[in-house]
Amino acid sequence: MPRYAARLNAFKIGADAYWPGKNHITTIDLLGRAATVEGLNAVDFNYPDHFEDCNPAELKQYISENNIHLNGLAMRYYTDPAFKLGGFTNPDPRVRRAAIDLTLEGMDKLAEMGGSLMTLWLGQDGFDYSFQVNYQQLWDYTLEALAEICDHNKSVDISLEYKPNEPRSYSLMPDVGSNLLALSELNRPNTGITLDFAHVLYAEEMPAHAAAMVGRFSRLLGVHLNDGYGKRDDGLMIGSVHPVKTVELLVEINRLNYDSTIYFDTFPDLSGLDPVAEATVNVEMANKLASIAAKLVGNQELRAAIANQDAPASQQIVNRAMYS
Repeated sequence: MPRYAARLNAFKIGADAYWPGKNHITTIDLLGRAATVEGLNAVDFNYPDHFEDCNPAELKQYISENNIHLNGLAMRYYTDPAFKLGGFTNPDPRVRRAAIDLTLEGMDKLAEMGGSLMTLWLGQDGFDYSFQVNYQQLWDYTLEALAEICDHNKSVDISLEYKPNEPRSYSLMPDVGSNLLALSELNRPNTGITLDFAHVLYAEEMPAHAAAMVGRFSRLLGVHLNDGYGKRDDGLMIGSVHPVKTVELLVEINRLNYDSTIYFDTFPDLSGLDPVAEATVNVEMANKLASIAAKLVGNQELRAAIANQDAPASQQIVNRAMYS
């Protein structure tokens, strides 16, 4: 059985109608609603916001009793307004310390729950203007922070999820190359990359190519499926814009023996879609595209076409697999 997770916060949509009269929606409430989607069987929690109303023991007990797999935790640095000018790269050493300490705290909670994957999206670490920052100093700050985090608990994998920008105008590490370079310099075994499909498009990269580079130089620790038009982080339903690129990514991660959770990082809340219906479509499409990818992985004619860079032949094979 594949393991699928979805953004828990999306299940807040229509809370008044779904939980009439309930004044406060807890993380366990969101888990319960997400569990109504057939095929959703894993979860990623955000730290610290998903732990504000439930402690690790309560969450661990709930997911165990309901056969939900804990994929890991993802850090969120928007809880403190001071992080707007950077977490790990903030000019104030006290704020940098707070960002590191918050991450270490999250790692401890993760270990307490029996998990081993911490995802870091460093959206606040970047810049907005020319002459705003010392680029090499920001790089040093980031690597120093990551070194301390990786060494805090070597049984926890630290995965970097990159994005070209937003909320900062420029991210310090906006693409697969800069992240792989940072991990090479960091030189810690418990590190890797999380690829977010829409972020990769946004970075003007080919998703399968990015995955291949991660597999060559690091470890692929997470895959976020969604879709978009490449101009921003649209978070659309998977395969809705780029089904062929999605299949190629699935073929590539199959070759890399990626067997961890697929996380649907989609945003039904942007237009008020029913989150259960939206997640159901994601599960069905993920299964459909994964079955196509599984057949293409061992297709010898496709391998020959790719070896010869014969685009008409490869497109014909893929088109028949997808649309026949």
